[in-house]
Amino acid sequence: MTLLKPRPISETTLPRRLGMPTATLVVVANMVGAGVFTTTGLLLLGVGSPLAILIAWGVGGLIALCGALSYGELAAAIPTNGGEYRLLSDLYHPSMGFVAGWLSLVVGFSAPIAASALAFGQYASAALPGLPALPAGIGLIVLASLLHASHVRTGAGLQNGFTVLKFALLLVFIVLGTIALPSASIKSVPGEDLIQVLFSSKFAVALVFVSFAYSGWNSAVYLAGEVRRPKTTLPRSLILGTSLVTLIYLGVNYVLVLSAPLWQLRGRVDIGHVAATALFGGAAGRLLSGFIAVALMSSVSAMVLVGPRVYEAMGQDTLRLAPLRRRLGSGGPTVAILLQATLAILLLVTSSFEALLTYIGVTLSASAALTVAGVFVLRRRLGRKPEGRPRIFPTLVAPLLFIGFSIWMIGHAIWEKPVQIAYSAATIAAGFILYAALNRGLPAQRAYNNSQGENLP
Repeated sequence: MTLLKPRPISETTLPRRLGMPTATLVVVANMVGAGVFTTTGLLLLGVGSPLAILIAWGVGGLIALCGALSYGELAAAIPTNGGEYRLLSDLYHPSMGFVAGWLSLVVGFSAPIAASALAFGQYASAALPGLPALPAGIGLIVLASLLHASHVRTGAGLQNGFTVLKFALLLVFIVLGTIALPSASIKSVPGEDLIQVLFSSKFAVALVFVSFAYSGWNSAVYLAGEVRRPKTTLPRSLILGTSLVTLIYLGVNYVLVLSAPLWQLRGRVDIGHVAATALFGGAAGRLLSGFIAVALMSSVSAMVLVGPRVYEAMGQDTLRLAPLRRRLGSGGPTVAILLQATLAILLLVTSSFEALLTYIGVTLSASAALTVAGVFVLRRRLGRKPEGRPRIFPTLVAPLLFIGFSIWMIGHAIWEKPVQIAYSAATIAAGFILYAALNRGLPAQRAYNNSQGENLP
């Protein structure tokens, strides 16, 4: 198969306004969302061992960092908007990229936006009694979408401010929470073999939940066509953002699992509220709920900023999706943002956060693993030309670890959660069907300019 080269549209028509700080903060904002504030209570219910849960968060950070190292190499070689859509189209086949873009729309962004907006409404309601949760979540999606559709630079600036505030508040929670912790120690549940837990199916499924909380480590890649000096900025922003969030997650969860007796924490989606109430009292619980609401505002804004760039790239390459590439003035891709907001609101009013965890985690892990495997394809096809192949990591340890962990997690999830796996498979199949329908009767590969593309040597 001939290596496809994307049209250099992002290189010639989209100004590169976004620098290293914005790219890094987009990674942080996309990662720190509803997951870290909700999943640990569910992990305690499934795994039971606080020590095993902290190990799961550490392993999840290692997996995300391996993915960031791999994506950094791919994005440096193909610095255009679109994320997995563009990478899989170029490295494998346009149909693979289209399915990845379809998954980004449904599973990668719209569903997490809905989940984060739902959590925002709940925490905002707890902080401000009487505030209706569902309208608050819908309002957040609408406002964030209008902001990013109107002006890219303004939206990015506000996004940076929200993210810095969120990061600072998380640090404050870790420091004050550690000081206020009762005398306790992290240990496994009495009578339970920690090693046996770490190699069990329930730990593998716990990693699927954790992978949802870490999703977003690849988000700077979606903006690659608008980032200045992408060959250096993209790898550094991915690695730095992922490393910072891993440290923050470990600190937050250390406080959470020691904040109260396990029976009070198990199964609680609002574990942050429970922990703050136990450590500081009821008023502090409401205050923390307000802080989490602010943090979730940043997460929704970041996903609204990043996701439409994927659909815009699909509009570049698929004639019947051309409206997705429309922009108004200096704003973002307007139609793509509207499509994402509509689907997110639909999911918000019809779904629950808990029901989406495994579905999102497994589907995105499969898509990311296939993309990381593209490192092998890229190195093979570019041969020994170091100027065309920026190796972010000198060996193949990072992609091999990422792919290995992904296969292990998905394999156990198939056994433990067959219904959610069936939904994932159906979503992927729907993507291939939609690709065939949209391209029926059109000349093959009409969206690509194989002879003029400059993004791959």
